Amino acid sequence: MASIGVFLTLLCLLASTFRVDASKQGLVVEELTKFPHGFGKQSIVNFRVFVQDLGVNHPNTTTYDVAQASISNTSKTGFGKVRVIDDLVTAGPEGDSKALGRLQGLLTRADLNTLAIAVNLNFYFSAGPYAGSTLSILGRNEIGLAERELVVAGGTGVFRFARGYAIQKTNSTGTNISVLDYNIYTTYSGTHSEM
Repeated sequence: MASIGVFLTLLCLLASTFRVDASKQGLVVEELTKFPHGFGKQSIVNFRVFVQDLGVNHPNTTTYDVAQASISNTSKTGFGKVRVIDDLVTAGPEGDSKALGRLQGLLTRADLNTLAIAVNLNFYFSAGPYAGSTLSILGRNEIGLAERELVVAGGTGVFRFARGYAIQKTNSTGTNISVLDYNIYTTYSGTHSEM
């Protein structure tokens, strides 16, 4: 119990030190008694979406290589290669399923020994119950695994202050196209309805 008291005392000292430093720099610091803009009561939601990833050799590709390291071409994992994506997000695995938005972001080959990608992704929802909101996903994506767990790091709209995780699986692969299955568990602020 004493350790909790010491921790809380240190936390208060740090907070007051931050306020003093901020005011010295001319920053306006306001202590809030509640979170603004829809934080309110948070709920947990689980939903599933599919991503239509059109590869670099697809005629309508949504994936582009934008940078690489000096060893990318000789590395067994393509280490240092960076791609940017703008993939269609759908309600079902079929390409003509209801469009819900886009998955946009960066994929970086970040492991010298295993085919693993550091992902920085944003789901932008333009239809369905989350229209106008975004959800940010980060993490290490080891492609060879059947299931890859990624972090839900935040978002906008109903996903302000979001936290949780996403399980990514490869639903199917074809010539220059992969369909990815995202099963997402996250907190959100707002009312939920089915997609």
